[in-house]
Amino acid sequence: MRASRLLSVLLLLQNRGRVTARELADELEVSIRTIYRDMDALSASGVPVYADRGPDGGYSLLEGYRTHLTGMTAEEADALALSGMPEAAAELGLGRVLAAAQLKVQAALPGELSDRAGRIAERFHLDAPGWFREADHVPTLTGVADAVWNQRVLRVRYRRWATGGREPEVERELEPLGVVLKAGTWYLVALPHGGDPGATPRTYRVARILALETLDVRFDRPDDFDLWKYWHRRTQELADALYQAEATVRLSPRAMELAPALLRPHTARALAEGSWPTDDDGWVRAVIPIESLAHARSELLGLGAEVEVLAPVALREQMADVARTLAGLYAG
Repeated sequence: MRASRLLSVLLLLQNRGRVTARELADELEVSIRTIYRDMDALSASGVPVYADRGPDGGYSLLEGYRTHLTGMTAEEADALALSGMPEAAAELGLGRVLAAAQLKVQAALPGELSDRAGRIAERFHLDAPGWFREADHVPTLTGVADAVWNQRVLRVRYRRWATGGREPEVERELEPLGVVLKAGTWYLVALPHGGDPGATPRTYRVARILALETLDVRFDRPDDFDLWKYWHRRTQELADALYQAEATVRLSPRAMELAPALLRPHTARALAEGSWPTDDDGWVRAVIPIESLAHARSELLGLGAEVEVLAPVALREQMADVARTLAGLYAG
């Protein structure tokens, strides 16, 4: 553990130049006293570490000194796949491993390429969760991820989303095939353990796993399973199942501008990809997919007077009822 930390200290000094003891302690999540001892150890081993005192002081390496001790562990190499998503790596329990791997990669790069990598990190950031929503609490995620990686059967207690009169909580034994982060929400893709050999994978929201036990039972992954293909197909099937009806609407130019921000992605995409007629006032007549009358009403009300529902009649009447209610509220 200490050897790994000493290497991290050395790489931090090499990559960043002068660094204070407080900055090193915060970065490595240790005490300042530990950093002092680490610096003494590096110096004793022949590493040319220098300390500058004063308010602008800190530790630095002799100019021109570079270490080539940048070999990665297998765990660090795995973590690099999440290098664009540090929050996701942290939730999976790989935050510090990823930081160590990134340090080693940067230290191994020639000076110019290292500077370019630093500039990219300063200028681009991936923020996966959607706007104005709290992330799921996922205390079981690291256990799920470990079982996925080691191909171990999981026994879970799971809270159903829609019970349909069934028990709200169920116990399952699952063969975990992969985890997916979708708009800030973690999902587990798994097969039932010991079930029908022809069973198809199912999707479970990790936040609804109430209890988790990793069994000492290893399973074999299906040779033909592709996580990306499965997820792409599943999300398309879900969208097709949800949006089985249509509505005809008129939208103002302003509504067309607001659609990507205010309408659901499936609806906004249908508007953007369609070729719709425009009347003399610039309003567009379009046909959009809808999940239900209630969902469509809530969605379209966000556009206010910039949209008019033409069909179905039931949806038009519901929109009119809401408009009359609102007018009554504000009439006085």
